[in-house]
Amino acid sequence: MEQPVKTNSVDTLEGFEKFLVDNGFVKPETVAELRANSKENGQDLMQQLLAQKVMEEEDLTKAKAAFFNIPYANLKDAQISTPVLALIPQESMNFYNFVPFELKGRTLKVAITDPTNLSALEALEFLGQKQNLQVQLYLASETGVGTVIGKKRSLKKVVGEALKDIQVKEAVEQQKKPAEQEKQIKPQVIEEAPIIKIVDVILSNAIEGNASDIHIEPSEKDVRVRYRIDGILHTSLMLPKSVQAAIVTRIKILSNLKIDESRLPQDGRFHMEVGKKSVDLRVSILPLIYGEKIVMRILDKTGSVPTLEQLGIRGRAATWIKENIKKTHGIFLITGPTGSGKSTTLYSILSILNTTTVNIVTLEDPVEYFIPGVNQSQINPEIGLTFAAGLRSILRQDPNIVMVGEIRDKETAELAVHAALTGHLVFSTLHTNNAIGAMPRMIDMGIEPFLLVASVNVVMAQRLVRKICTDCRKEIPLTKAVEEEIRRELVGVPEEYFEGFDPKQLKVFKGEGCEKCGHTGYAGRFGIFEVLPSTTEIQDLVSSKVSAHKIYEVSQKLGMITMKQDGIVKVLRGDTTMEEVVRVTTE
Repeated sequence: MEQPVKTNSVDTLEGFEKFLVDNGFVKPETVAELRANSKENGQDLMQQLLAQKVMEEEDLTKAKAAFFNIPYANLKDAQISTPVLALIPQESMNFYNFVPFELKGRTLKVAITDPTNLSALEALEFLGQKQNLQVQLYLASETGVGTVIGKKRSLKKVVGEALKDIQVKEAVEQQKKPAEQEKQIKPQVIEEAPIIKIVDVILSNAIEGNASDIHIEPSEKDVRVRYRIDGILHTSLMLPKSVQAAIVTRIKILSNLKIDESRLPQDGRFHMEVGKKSVDLRVSILPLIYGEKIVMRILDKTGSVPTLEQLGIRGRAATWIKENIKKTHGIFLITGPTGSGKSTTLYSILSILNTTTVNIVTLEDPVEYFIPGVNQSQINPEIGLTFAAGLRSILRQDPNIVMVGEIRDKETAELAVHAALTGHLVFSTLHTNNAIGAMPRMIDMGIEPFLLVASVNVVMAQRLVRKICTDCRKEIPLTKAVEEEIRRELVGVPEEYFEGFDPKQLKVFKGEGCEKCGHTGYAGRFGIFEVLPSTTEIQDLVSSKVSAHKIYEVSQKLGMITMKQDGIVKVLRGDTTMEEVVRVTTE
């Protein structure tokens, strides 16, 4: 990072005054008059130029930028994404008065208000080296920088007020109670405005930033708040340890959980309106050694359920899915880790099947989206309503289609198989790494192979990858190593998947970063999939209890492609990057 050679000295200040006069920004007599006034009111020349309205703040900042030979940045109306802001810790932005505002490749543009602050420049250089970023310095006005970090500063102010209020309340309570009583954050303090504002800011910032999850994590000395945006966690706030209990209690109150229980995990949910968005927040609280960690999943109820094509399901995989969901009985399994979009895919399929001629009943943990016309229920293990118990009841509700949130144990697996064998179409999820691993997993649960062969129609595995921003997408050079890997993975992929690109002329793309995507190069997510139909050949292999590798060899001949192959096809179509595919498919 190139630093200004001038220092924060009298010579620099006088040099800037001369620069303003020489370049016609200010008249010499005006400078002399303001200089005389500065002795009386204690304001320097810059402060007086603004106070007396001799110059507008942005014009003064432009002149200052020209004097220091630094590019000027107007941040008053800038839209800066959370991921870009997260590249520099909140404390550093507040202390040094600088903000990151754009990321282009590995170059991070940072706006600073005082280019003579050597401590700030050294901090930026250190932060750049730590994150392998090239920092490009810009000059912005106090108001511009303050606009960007205004929410964070106001949050810091709210935290300070909350701390002060809590300390006062605790002092009063300690006078009323015996000295040996353990200190507690009182419910009446929790319900007062400062803590409410802190929690509201955390929630609203996440929702406005299109985050999918909020993590509030306690450590030994502070509390970290992180947002998951497009599948990647970004640190947003660092809060004092002293407000931890108050924030946890506030969220427990919103979620209707037990505020005096801190030893056991708790789950709840609540509703919130932010602007035009109507969201449900699914809350999970887990006791850790330094306190309770909170994870909140944000479920946007205003968004419509995507179609299979919008999810990214194409080619032979889409054909197999559409054929199998038309069947009147059998099991449709979707596998993948938590957060891989399994529920969204199930809702998309249910939306296709949701007509007045069928009875669809679901058993979920929890209900994430509400679909008109679908009978949705939520399990509650505390009162004995497990997936297995609920499934027994569902089968007495005369259903045509049943959705079971997850097959976790032998009992649920057996009931799902029996339901499929007795004329019901059953949809469910399973935790395995790929589609081929689902059959051995069910056998491991205790399901006989001949029952699986008779009941399972299709197994699908999926992951989510970030989508390249269409506004700043550009072609990039293809390295030899990547080209070799792509050509190796394309072997055996049916030609019908090659729509949209030429396999002989491979091209890959990336996002440069722009305002629309928050300078990350990515905007939104979609799925990569592998679909394994239960054909006669596959059924014979499952009955014989052969290895997963043998099943994979036969499935390839049927035209099945793996998640990695599907991802590479979408890389060549310009939908995502090779880095994203490798990130989610590496085992």
